Amino acid sequence: MPAVSPSRARPRSSHGLPWHVVGVAIVALALTAPGQTAGVSVFVDPMIESLGLSRAESSGAYMVGTLMGALALPTVGRALDRLGVRAVMAAVGGAFGLAVAAMAGITGLITLAVGYAGIRLLGQGSLSLSATTSVAVAFTRHRGLAMGLTMALGSAMLGLMPLALTGLIDAVGWQRAWVVAGGVVALVIVPLALIGLRHADRRARDDEPQGADGQAAGPDADDADDADPDAADGGVADSGRGDATRAEALRSPAFWAIVGGTVATGLIGTGLQFHQISLLGEQGLTSEQAAANFVPQSVTLVLATLGTGWLADRVSHRVIVPAAMLLLIGAMLLSQVAQPGLLALLYAVGVGGSGGAARAYEAAAVPRYFGTTHVGAIRGASMTVNVMATALGPVALAAGFQAAGTYAASLLPLLALPLAVIVLALVARPAQDRG
Repeated sequence: MPAVSPSRARPRSSHGLPWHVVGVAIVALALTAPGQTAGVSVFVDPMIESLGLSRAESSGAYMVGTLMGALALPTVGRALDRLGVRAVMAAVGGAFGLAVAAMAGITGLITLAVGYAGIRLLGQGSLSLSATTSVAVAFTRHRGLAMGLTMALGSAMLGLMPLALTGLIDAVGWQRAWVVAGGVVALVIVPLALIGLRHADRRARDDEPQGADGQAAGPDADDADDADPDAADGGVADSGRGDATRAEALRSPAFWAIVGGTVATGLIGTGLQFHQISLLGEQGLTSEQAAANFVPQSVTLVLATLGTGWLADRVSHRVIVPAAMLLLIGAMLLSQVAQPGLLALLYAVGVGGSGGAARAYEAAAVPRYFGTTHVGAIRGASMTVNVMATALGPVALAAGFQAAGTYAASLLPLLALPLAVIVLALVARPAQDRG
């Protein structure tokens, strides 16, 4: 075995861990708000009233725009692998800011669909993908914890945005609110990415003699990873194995079990949140109470994300994915009886907990099981499917409401989706652990 020089074998101290990347990613996730369903939801009613659109037309535009935006996500994922997270996040941040500001110029159904396509692709899709990928390539042994912190704190900040945007709309109107939000996004994300991610570029990391999160690259570095938390569950520890390609990941049943959790929470959770003011209004909540329900959702999402981030390095999808789906099923059932008080709070717990657990596990498990060489392309494919699912959720709930005058007409058939994901997660064999 070749000798390893002291400079290569000596691990860096804990202060050398790239926690600043986590900070950048947290801010980036928070500022995806104007492109996320929770943020868009507070604009829906003012825009419907101003533009003279029906709720079904607005939901349809949201679906078309989201689907249009999703089609470009694989290209963004491949760009992250080739160009690095710094350049891509800076470019996406500037473009997203412009797209958000352009929402002020919407005049009808077609421009609304085009506007939704821009903010969904660049905000919910590209900026979120860039932020979480920056953490995935910067950390190795502490990836689950780092990803959990990133998504938990980012989601916590994101959860405050609907109330902030509501206040902004009340103060300056929905059109000026879009302009202000777009300006904040561009002025914060672009310099933050250029300055804060100077050393997070994947190519720069590959040139480092030490591990991405400060671990030594010497012969003992791999020994510490030999203990595989999934070994008892059928997994195989093989951190020296080459990273999976996008095609190899897509052929893995475990990949689809992991992604299935985000698809179910994306489709159903997005539908619930998009129509939350109306849906909870059916149960007696005022508009203010329904909007305030986003806060306990966010708190629960934070806790679920933190817990899942810690567990992601220790357990397989056979535990986390079914747990997330049971929370989602609970939220779907509670949405029909969530009167003000305890039931509305439990509904928030189900929505926030299921979404936080599913998304945090996907973000941590994909690089863990399939490696980081092609993580952008693999997670680009994952997010494409997920974003498409989010496009269908609002339309599915609106269709049931339009036909039967109640959201239950759509929610009851949709219970089959999380139940199917539970079955897939239990039968799919855990993938090989690549560290």
